[in-house]
Amino acid sequence: MKKFDAIIIGTGQAGPALSARLAGAGMKVAVVERKLFGGTCVNTGCIPTKTLVASARAAYMARRAADFGVMIDGSIAVDMKKVKARKDDIAGRSNHEIPGWMEKISNLTVFKGHARFEAAHNVSVGEEILQADKIFINVGARAFVPPMPGIDRIDYLTNSSMMQVDYLPEHLIIIGGSYIGLEFGQIYRRFGSQVTIVEKGSRLIARDDEDVSEAVKDILENEGINIRLDAECMAVENEVAMVKVNLDCHKGDRTLTGSHLLLAVGRVPNTDDLDLDKVGVEVDGRGYIKVDDQLRTNVPGIWALGDCNGKGAFTHTSYNDFEIVAANLLDDDPRRISDRILCYSLYIDPPLGRAGMTEAQVRQSGRRALIGKRLMANVGRAVEKGETQGFMKILVDESTGEILGAAILGVGGDEAIHSILDTMYAKKPYHVIQRAMHIHPTVSELIPTMLSDLKPLQ
Repeated sequence: MKKFDAIIIGTGQAGPALSARLAGAGMKVAVVERKLFGGTCVNTGCIPTKTLVASARAAYMARRAADFGVMIDGSIAVDMKKVKARKDDIAGRSNHEIPGWMEKISNLTVFKGHARFEAAHNVSVGEEILQADKIFINVGARAFVPPMPGIDRIDYLTNSSMMQVDYLPEHLIIIGGSYIGLEFGQIYRRFGSQVTIVEKGSRLIARDDEDVSEAVKDILENEGINIRLDAECMAVENEVAMVKVNLDCHKGDRTLTGSHLLLAVGRVPNTDDLDLDKVGVEVDGRGYIKVDDQLRTNVPGIWALGDCNGKGAFTHTSYNDFEIVAANLLDDDPRRISDRILCYSLYIDPPLGRAGMTEAQVRQSGRRALIGKRLMANVGRAVEKGETQGFMKILVDESTGEILGAAILGVGGDEAIHSILDTMYAKKPYHVIQRAMHIHPTVSELIPTMLSDLKPLQ
């Protein structure tokens, strides 16, 4: 048995940073990774997919070059092998750098293998038993494969296997109308594939407001993506080197035939093979580890960070989990999950930046609120760039002036949202932004303008 002060299982966004902090504080730390260092973000999520977004945008802008007075002789072609090579190079740098960096840290030992709990403070990795008073679980999540009739008899893609694609699918059918599905849909449409997105709900990205969902749908349909909604009953089957999806929709054909199928219907935590039941760590009905406001599980000395705890499915929430745990353990700074404000982006082009409550949530709360909205067609920066799709909106508490939430769907929306988010964290009224002088010409400069035209939320 090898004894440590702390064991960290998994090397997503929280694990490596936490291991460095703990080791730097003089603790003897063991880190266990069974597959790819860096977790989803580095290997199959943020970094590689946003690299693909950039390549797809280059193809899109090349086709639009004449709109800007730039003439390109000949046709625009996409070399998918070069696209993949660029993606692999950029993502690979992080993947390779993380283990090399960790192995150089004093007081830290890296174990490669599958960790399983043997007791509350004992973890097995192959033939070795590691022991520590503090254990941190950072095992992430993976693509959910729905129990769809026929799915076990066909080949399909997930966000992970899409990373190996170095060819152009003739017709990519995507099941799932949320963030992963929409991003891949636009990427491959811009590369040149025919794309159909199938969503069982009545609209795309159901967590967002209806006007946001409709605007996103318009953006994608304007690029030639076919969207099928209300597909409650789905079944799949092979058909002569093709895949057929049988639908029960209110509108459109009952059958879709495509060359490839991508499943993008959600995520499940990687907690089913850790033997958590041996030590009594509680999970919810979907397998997410239950934690308190400081990431502690019900078993003393065991924490859960990142996607596996169900408290956020983003790189930034995972890293914030590390910050919360480190602050509480090492800095005498009682930070909590409940202190953070929900924020995220949808990386279609143009992107969506979101912070705080949606309009629907504000209405459900019963609070008296004000709302401001401005079309991107009225934002000079968007007009200059020839990208006028989308809008921005903001919601404010009528009595306190507190900003409750905002959405910016449009060019620069993923960056401009942060001035609003920072004001929310500072707990300052909306007048702080309204009276600020912003730089022209930018997207952010229209936020004060929008705030000067607030109206009661009806």
